[in-house]
Amino acid sequence: MIEIKDLSVTYDRDGKTPYEALDHVRLTVPKGTVCAVLGPSGCGKSTLIKAVAGLLPAASGMVTMDSTPIDPRRMTIGFIPQNYGLLPWRTALENVLLGPAIRKQDVAAAEARAAELFKVLGIAGLEARYPRELSGGQQQRVALARAFLLQPDVLLMDEPFSALDAITREEMQDVFLGLWQRERVTTLLVTHYVEEAVYLGQKIVLMRTGGRIAACLENPLAGQGGVRGTAPFFEMARDLRERIREMKA
Repeated sequence: MIEIKDLSVTYDRDGKTPYEALDHVRLTVPKGTVCAVLGPSGCGKSTLIKAVAGLLPAASGMVTMDSTPIDPRRMTIGFIPQNYGLLPWRTALENVLLGPAIRKQDVAAAEARAAELFKVLGIAGLEARYPRELSGGQQQRVALARAFLLQPDVLLMDEPFSALDAITREEMQDVFLGLWQRERVTTLLVTHYVEEAVYLGQKIVLMRTGGRIAACLENPLAGQGGVRGTAPFFEMARDLRERIREMKA
């Protein structure tokens, strides 16, 4: 379980004017849950996920995992940024095995699990290709394999499908969902696509400008095959859009 307790993050814009990117955020993400974070541009979504990852220092408050302050040095945190974060000079397989190599984990076990993930994700046979030789969807699958190979305590995803076309994006949502259902990793997903939040997030968090949380909603539609074309799906997406418009007004 992830608990975010009165978390504030402040940026120093010009050396004189502090800017509060997150303002006393409180949020609980139950273990084994996908929590989708929505909100207008500039509301602090990416700042939130970077703070949870330990990449940004908190001005006040804290983030805990199972009641222990989150610490990337002692916990396994999977992170998938917008551009996938693949190293261009490493092959797909070398990118996937990077985490175990850094952690000096058993090479044979890591390679065996990587082979399984390549099959599950439909990229078996692409292990020797470099990122520039892969499509956007294939690069995303490699990034997912790298994150899930670590068997992370928590998975953080910062608009991971935003660079893909609409059809590929939906395909990748299904790929992620299938993999997540196997692993049940506690996941915090930042997205600006309302439908993506409704499809993937058992919990949906709405953030408003000023780095504050406006609402936390339970979503019974998440992860249901074929739900995209249903009336309840459209109604929930429409309601979320209205809430976001009101926050921007």
